[in-house]
Amino acid sequence: MPKVSMQGVVDMHVHTNPDLRLRAYDDFELCDAAVRVGARAIVIKTHLGYTANRAFLVNRYNQIVHGDNDFTMFGSVTLNRCVGGINPVAVENALKLGAKVVWLPTQSARRHLEMMKKSTADAVDVVRDGKVVPELLDVFRLIKDHDAVLGTAHVSPEDAFVVVEAARAAGVKKVVITHPEWWIVGMSVEDQIRLVKDYDVILERCFAQNMGGGQYKSNLPDNLEIIKTVGYEHVMVDTDGGQTENPHWEIAMEMYMQYLADHGIPLEQIRYMTHTLPCRLLGIED
Repeated sequence: MPKVSMQGVVDMHVHTNPDLRLRAYDDFELCDAAVRVGARAIVIKTHLGYTANRAFLVNRYNQIVHGDNDFTMFGSVTLNRCVGGINPVAVENALKLGAKVVWLPTQSARRHLEMMKKSTADAVDVVRDGKVVPELLDVFRLIKDHDAVLGTAHVSPEDAFVVVEAARAAGVKKVVITHPEWWIVGMSVEDQIRLVKDYDVILERCFAQNMGGGQYKSNLPDNLEIIKTVGYEHVMVDTDGGQTENPHWEIAMEMYMQYLADHGIPLEQIRYMTHTLPCRLLGIED
């Protein structure tokens, strides 16, 4: 079987310390690992709000410690209750600081709270009475103006359709359906196919999924099938890495890519899903 290369790889979904949950790497350790394997870029994510300011510091660290290389860390913002939910001011500040991805609510999403059997009293809603909440239209405008990426995060499949349609109507060009395979999101293959067909979205399919109680399930067989079903052009390979229970980020990414290669996905298609597509989303050279 052909051997994959990590040179120039991009991962748009990795969790790091500092966090309220212990992660495998802190921001600087992730940078070290990325430079070591020749990665092009990583987007760091937190459920606690911003990472754009952290990404700035990592890039300074990279310049000082590692010198001239092609790696760049990018930040994001997640619209949970801790930043005021669907808060255009938070989004604007994050984007001005260089954030590349705006994630809808994760742990504050009504879907997440319902699936985890927690109180929804403080849920952050993205849809109300069949329409996106008014604040989300302002968020869409900001995403469009900054050519950023909208990630659907942990919203329900039903809400995802409403959000994606409204985002497209508002001129948002870069829409990613966040780990639709994760049981919290629970999006059917049929819905994923329909979103790709009707709205030309990108499906982010991740290495593994948290099943609760520290247990993780490999997504690789299902990811292989969705690539064959919707076409590699519509799938982005990410790890959603950083859990101490899973392999370190660079190991997980290489395992993922090698699994695809070992099961018949051509190297040029793997490169598209791990290099070309995320570079386009980030607005950087492949």
